[in-house]
Amino acid sequence: MNKILGIGSRINHPEYGKGVVTNVDSKMYWVTFIDKGLETIELNDDFEVIEASDDDLDTVSFYEVERSLRSILKKWSDASEIVPIADKYKGGTLILQPKDTGLANKEVPIDTFFHKIVMLRDRLRVMEQKINSSKVLEPQDKVDLQQYITRCYGSLTTFNVLFKNNSQHFKGESSKK
Repeated sequence: MNKILGIGSRINHPEYGKGVVTNVDSKMYWVTFIDKGLETIELNDDFEVIEASDDDLDTVSFYEVERSLRSILKKWSDASEIVPIADKYKGGTLILQPKDTGLANKEVPIDTFFHKIVMLRDRLRVMEQKINSSKVLEPQDKVDLQQYITRCYGSLTTFNVLFKNNSQHFKGESSKK
């Protein structure tokens, strides 16, 4: 049995071209190829080793790096999560029809409109985080601004119908006490 290549090893595959091993398990290599992107190949597949890296214990897989990076970006930036639109609205069109029949309708792809709603929600969340972590605002100012943002969420609940997952809906102030 040949020695297993470590993460970071460079290879030249006859079908996929040059690439770098980004993950290894007991049967497969995950290799990011220059021209073909991420592919999996069997450990015993036919390829040329350009530069072998030892499989050190402290190596980290591409998946682990990606997961960590996604977690950091989610925590420290206004990068948004993937929010799917409800299936029945995918590819649909939002039509704004003026009362005056002499004026033209405005058509907007519903996916574009939904994306803007999601961006608005994400920016409200970032604003909430910045308010809550502010060292300048007084506690009562934070509470007042937080209540205002909650009311903004409440105003946007009309658009919940567009969200595929209920867990991603807008939630405003509850009328039930």
